[in-house]
Amino acid sequence: MKVLLVEDDLMIGENVQIALDGEGIAVDWVKDGAAAEAALATYGYDALLLDLGLPQKDGIDVLRGLRARGSNMPVLVVTARDTVEQRVQGLNTGADDYLVKPFDLEELIARLHALIRRARGGGDPVYRKGEVEINPSTRQVMVADKQLVLSSREWAILDTLVARPGAIFSRAQLEERLYGWSGEVESNAVEVYIHGLRKKLGQQFIINVRGLGYMVEKV
Repeated sequence: MKVLLVEDDLMIGENVQIALDGEGIAVDWVKDGAAAEAALATYGYDALLLDLGLPQKDGIDVLRGLRARGSNMPVLVVTARDTVEQRVQGLNTGADDYLVKPFDLEELIARLHALIRRARGGGDPVYRKGEVEINPSTRQVMVADKQLVLSSREWAILDTLVARPGAIFSRAQLEERLYGWSGEVESNAVEVYIHGLRKKLGQQFIINVRGLGYMVEKV
């Protein structure tokens, strides 16, 4: 999972980035509306965390432009604008959910996961193949009825693959799911995490499509 965080408050931005990284969510963080529009036009994201009171371009205008381009990306507005009229404006402009500052980081993460599950089709179906069972909603991974413990980055790769069974993801695409702009990309990180997942799930669970990337089978 990868999100764009648009927040000009450095303390809030740093805390959100740290919390999401701990969940295995890669974060690109920008601090003004113009940078947000440039990032949205250039990169792909699973969701947008959007403050409204931004330098250069207001968050409402960023949201309006996103929806005008036909994007259905989940948007969680996180703002100090807390009047009923302001919340209604944000929702009517195209926000999917609204969280007023100050907020609890656990609630933000829960709301973000709920929005992405909804965007994927009203709740993630359990993926089953052989003795492996993966529930993206609970992040529970079972093999032969025994629960596995995955690192946050192992989960980030696995969640990406099982969200689109049969789709091939290149190494670069998987790296994007592991690291935000501030993260230092290790040269063989994807291969290391794939190797770890295969040891836990079975050597044939993640398929290497030579010259293209990795996938899991449709079931």
